[in-house]
Amino acid sequence: MTTESTARPGAQHTEVSTAYLRQLDEEREVAMRTSTHPGSTFDGASPALHDQLEAQVEADAEEMVALMLDLAEHPEVAFEEHRSARAIADVLAAHGIDAQAGVHGLDTAIRAEISGAGAGAGAGAGAGSEDDDAPTLAILSEYDALPGVGHGCGHNVIAVMGLGAFLALAALAKADPSAVPGRVVFLGTPAEEGHTGKEYMAREGAFEGLDAVVMAHPYGYDLADQTWLGRRTLTVEYHGHTAHASAQPFMGRNALDAASLMYQGIGLMRQQTPPTDRIHAVIREGGERASVVPDRARLDLYVRSQRPETLKDLSRRVEDVARGAALMAGVGVSVQWDEHPPSLPVRTNEALTGRWVQAQRQRGRDPLPHGVVSPSLAASTDFGNVSYRVPGIHPVIRIAPPEVALHTREFAAWAVSEDARTAAADGAYGLAATVLDVLHDPALAAAVAEEFEAAGGAIDVPGFFD
Repeated sequence: MTTESTARPGAQHTEVSTAYLRQLDEEREVAMRTSTHPGSTFDGASPALHDQLEAQVEADAEEMVALMLDLAEHPEVAFEEHRSARAIADVLAAHGIDAQAGVHGLDTAIRAEISGAGAGAGAGAGAGSEDDDAPTLAILSEYDALPGVGHGCGHNVIAVMGLGAFLALAALAKADPSAVPGRVVFLGTPAEEGHTGKEYMAREGAFEGLDAVVMAHPYGYDLADQTWLGRRTLTVEYHGHTAHASAQPFMGRNALDAASLMYQGIGLMRQQTPPTDRIHAVIREGGERASVVPDRARLDLYVRSQRPETLKDLSRRVEDVARGAALMAGVGVSVQWDEHPPSLPVRTNEALTGRWVQAQRQRGRDPLPHGVVSPSLAASTDFGNVSYRVPGIHPVIRIAPPEVALHTREFAAWAVSEDARTAAADGAYGLAATVLDVLHDPALAAAVAEEFEAAGGAIDVPGFFD
């Protein structure tokens, strides 16, 4: 009789249990039935202006969908989004708006501005202050794709939500400058996937003089505020001595031993870390022949946490493990943090979020409050670095079923679906309406600034981990 193991040669894997995901689904379904976002008590812009804005978004919807599909057909990875940037700049030019390309230190970054009545140089971080200038707000678009997956994170949708919002406000300002009493900046921000393009832009002044920044991201739910973890990268190299692994192993110092000890050490450390902390590691190098004691080994790691302070603490602990493993194996060690700048968690501004919720309800959506979707299901974004410089929001909008994960080919297919087309218009209106509300409501603008300062204000992002 042939056994299963000989009938199907090769290593067998165990089935992955979905019990935890099912539990989270059940908890989420209960929370969705009992949770609602409080919305906003601020007046914002007038209903008549909101109606005009919504009509303009709908008038541009077909053009935005065409661009959304075009970007999906021609995905470009981080720092290589030349065609995508040109396509966005061409749309701006077709609407009579000059766009600068290759700004703020990145070849594929874009900047455009419009000014309505009362706009000056911008009030900077002091929205609602005694400065006579009206507020200055920015709307962001991303358009980089994933290698081999295309727009599996839906950045083609992000691109047209931001662009559609900006164009709608530009049309209002052109028809009546008093409809947009301030300055609105459009920023095309490259290289979010696996990188921190916004941080590079920030260091070149992209976010200086802004009172608030808004963008939205496609997802499997409508959430007013989702958890986004801060992320750092780490490369650890161990340096030992080669030796004949059989004849003279005692003359060697095994770098792979140190790499293995570090890998085990961070595994053991996870028990003493907060539940939303994440450490992922791979051993990239560990020798070439089993008969030679390896003199070099390398690990690449991601370190993530939910607060800037806890990310800093976790970074110290991981580095301690790296150095401790070197001591145990008797080898040297080199530690290199952040080949690209780290990303911070997102600090969400609730005053802005409330206006986004109100606008989405106008479109028939009802964004859920924070915590309905488990914070353990969290990724990272370079928008976090912006949100610790300037008040901001990064809500998510539903384009796919909840079970379809980001960064998959399945999500890329949903990013060109009818649901994505609807979300592109809904998101564009939501972003534009939020900006318009701040420009028209001094009390809201003041609340946005006061909340940001109460949360700790701007921090020195480049120097935070020094």
